[in-house]
Amino acid sequence: MYLAGWSKQPLPLTPRGYAMHGYGQWHHRARSTRLPLMCRTIVLHHGHQHLVFCCLDLGYITYAIRQGVCDHLTTVLGGDFTPEQLVLTCTHTHSGPGGCSHDGLYNLVTPGYVPDYVEAIVTTTAETILEAWNSAEPTEISLSTGHFENEIPVAWNRSLDAYNENPEIVPRDDLHAHLALDRTMPVLDFQRNGQTHALMSLFGVHATCVSSQQTAFDGDNKGYAARNAESQLEATGIANPVAIFAQGTAGDVSPHYHGPGQARRRKAIHGEAEYQYARRNGEYQSTLALGALGEEATRIESEGLDALLSYIAMPGRKADPAYANGVDDAYTSAPCHGVPFFAGTPVDGPGMPSLLARSAGWLARRLRRKRLNGSADDSDRSYYQQLYQAQGNKDILLEAGRKQVLGHTLDRLPLPGWADPLVAEMKRQARLGALNQSDLVPSVLPLQIVTLGQIAVVCCPGEFTTVAGQRVRDTVSAQLANTGIEQVLLLTYCNDYMGYVTTREEYQRQRYEGGHTVFGQWSLAVFQTEFAELARQLNKAPEQRTYDRETRPTPVPEAELALRSNVPPPGL
Repeated sequence: MYLAGWSKQPLPLTPRGYAMHGYGQWHHRARSTRLPLMCRTIVLHHGHQHLVFCCLDLGYITYAIRQGVCDHLTTVLGGDFTPEQLVLTCTHTHSGPGGCSHDGLYNLVTPGYVPDYVEAIVTTTAETILEAWNSAEPTEISLSTGHFENEIPVAWNRSLDAYNENPEIVPRDDLHAHLALDRTMPVLDFQRNGQTHALMSLFGVHATCVSSQQTAFDGDNKGYAARNAESQLEATGIANPVAIFAQGTAGDVSPHYHGPGQARRRKAIHGEAEYQYARRNGEYQSTLALGALGEEATRIESEGLDALLSYIAMPGRKADPAYANGVDDAYTSAPCHGVPFFAGTPVDGPGMPSLLARSAGWLARRLRRKRLNGSADDSDRSYYQQLYQAQGNKDILLEAGRKQVLGHTLDRLPLPGWADPLVAEMKRQARLGALNQSDLVPSVLPLQIVTLGQIAVVCCPGEFTTVAGQRVRDTVSAQLANTGIEQVLLLTYCNDYMGYVTTREEYQRQRYEGGHTVFGQWSLAVFQTEFAELARQLNKAPEQRTYDRETRPTPVPEAELALRSNVPPPGL
């Protein structure tokens, strides 16, 4: 019998005019709270084995948050806690706080790093975990799977032409983008005395019902789903239920209609209607989750918990040809952001104007030709040959590794600061020396697999598209076929955030997701390679496992972090 405990607390974050994380828009600033942002936790014990699932109403998990929580738990729990046991994920609401990363890029609009936000998140998360840890009682656990009927308007694929490039899928036309995604919802059910007290749902859909035009913290669709499910459980007499609505393969999945007339339909939802739209989308999710409980449920009968966590340095990593279409020299590169990343998505979050994007693409291709054919020295030419081979047909606007925009260092961008406040902030931080040694985006990433009885959960950093996630599941399932694992689930936005992962076929289309697949066209193949190796380690006895337990991101220079911390937001 497993012991399980659960807990939830609101994150004590005071909106003070800092930009929120998600849309990357300078004007998208939090000045109030609509639906409180929550921390929800489920803790499992089996003998001396432990497992923690913790989901935050945030746009991203960062290494700063995760390491702070691990340090706190180690101090309190000592040897009973190891970092491998902690699965820290988020709902990816775009109406949550920014400024929570030690890395520079995703904090630019905040502006900068907000240490008291991180401290509040870390403290509350640790307290919630400890409360759940200490309240564990015998609990029955089962896995059910719900499926959204085709007519339920809960999600659409937002990059359909890229999705259709994948050879294993059934191509869909513009009228059927709602079918170009995984419409199933696995639900872990935690029962006592035959009643559900807690649950964890995994369904991939962006938490972008509320747009960048709003100015309030809000849990978006996942937050409303959790609140609605908990209210329904309370109505049955359950005290303090916990409902986690986490993310699956959300990378190319939108909660907004995509198809003919999509711009007109999106424009019609604004102001208060956006919050009602988020509530309705969340209710679709909570209704399916609660309805799935008990229906053809798989009881977690086999006992035991297990967890593996390994950090890998992504740049320059080689993919196994088995996952790279037989290519023997498929490598990742230093992180680069393409023009489509800055252009945004046409419905969820538009970015730079199309004319400017086309001009930036032309300049990026011109710079590529110059670097590969021009007068650069041999070392630079070799570097760029490898970079462009890895990045493929991406029009690179930002080289996050070398910290250049179209070949210009950040402090010398030719665009004047008055033309774009984000450019002004980037220049300011660069000229202060706040980004000299600090990474712009994470390059050392956490990969994690945990098992609960006969269920394995693959925990991925960042945003995986529908088919990319399915390939990861298939890869891990193949490695665990003879181990007693009967089902492999995928949980995304786990433990850190670095952007997107598409399939190589999707990448060639260079939509927003491909432009934000920062390590290049072989990123997924490398993730498959590394997850396959991690899964193979699960086949071994714990004392025989040889995976990397030591690698961690390089600490950010404290002096640089201080230079970009507590920067007053506009208007203060």
